[in-house]
Amino acid sequence: MTPRVLVTGMGVVSSLGLGRAAFWRSLVEGRSGTSTISSFDATRLGRTLAAEVQGFVAGDHLTATEAKRAGRCAAFALAAARMAVRDAGLDEGALRSERASVVLGTTMGEADICGLLDGRWIVEGPDAMSPRVLPKYAPYLLSMETAQAFGCRGTVLTLPAACAAGNYAIGYAADLIRAGRADVVITGAAEMLQELQFAGFVRLGAVAPERCQPFDLDRQGLIVGEGAGVMVLESEEHAVRRGATALAEVGGYGLACDGFHITRPEPSGAGVIHALREAIWRAGLTVDEVDFINAHGTGTRANDAVESTAVRAVFGERRVPISSIKSLIGHCMGAASAIEAVSCVETINTGLYPPTVGYATPDPECDVAVVANAAGRGRADVVVNHSLAFGGYDAVVLFAKPDRLPPPDVREARS
Repeated sequence: MTPRVLVTGMGVVSSLGLGRAAFWRSLVEGRSGTSTISSFDATRLGRTLAAEVQGFVAGDHLTATEAKRAGRCAAFALAAARMAVRDAGLDEGALRSERASVVLGTTMGEADICGLLDGRWIVEGPDAMSPRVLPKYAPYLLSMETAQAFGCRGTVLTLPAACAAGNYAIGYAADLIRAGRADVVITGAAEMLQELQFAGFVRLGAVAPERCQPFDLDRQGLIVGEGAGVMVLESEEHAVRRGATALAEVGGYGLACDGFHITRPEPSGAGVIHALREAIWRAGLTVDEVDFINAHGTGTRANDAVESTAVRAVFGERRVPISSIKSLIGHCMGAASAIEAVSCVETINTGLYPPTVGYATPDPECDVAVVANAAGRGRADVVVNHSLAFGGYDAVVLFAKPDRLPPPDVREARS
């Protein structure tokens, strides 16, 4: 029997606060995490705002040894993982097993190390790159640090799938459980803000001067963010055996890669359409059963138009409520869809749709049912989480209330 995959715990490090409760409270109240960048001087770049994580002290969440060894990105990941494990009611000792795995996503990992090495190469030449510094950059450190902290001896993997990395990680983690290769998986993604990647977004003309306004006619771009979102996924048998509370079930997921352009989405939205339909189909549902859409919703001209086209192609005349929390937490790059996955599960548990703040003027190109400026409320049994990343990575994960979906074997027989 293929097991159900349940979400039993969640942790968040974000510009809206630390922990799922603070994060969710700020989201539904429509608070913005945007502030003036404090970690580097961005004035010469012409854009000075970002959604930085404030008040994060690694030593509050990591041991002294871990805090000394881990970079900021890995510290975000491990802190969110510890929150998720506590939230799940798991004893950390129970994770010291070959049946416990860690699958995390990121875009750049320890981007400050990358920036340091890049700067030395450009200014002083390749010989100036210290072999002692280079190993500190490796993206696999996120998962390695987390696995080492908990003693997980199953699959340990980092997926650098651009801004869809979180959804890729969650989908892969769910497959490990469905395939019988793990009982519990710590999964999600983390990203840190750094001058190098911030400058890249600015040079692309993608960063808004003041605020992110997804789907609005006058949108001017994104606000860069940072943070981590982590979930504990368990097989139903494992969760029931220890008396865990199921927050949601991971249904289906869909992947596609347009390969159209390194930064621009494919204009027809074909990849997104495929990923969305695949996620719904693999969950054993129809499009009429989806209650809410967490949008990728970057606030850029091309992304929002293409995503809207995809939503209309899949759902037709049906006006499914849709919202982008990037209007509040910024675009957290590799961590974006993982943090948004936490929001999806909170929507399932509360019936609240977080708002798209800054939405003032409808855009005919984005004719979708935006939850504008204030939280909404409605049916939330089935929620989909969109990611449309650079390079054409499209990933959609469907979450549902426990026992809302057909049994996994029925789903597999159908597909």
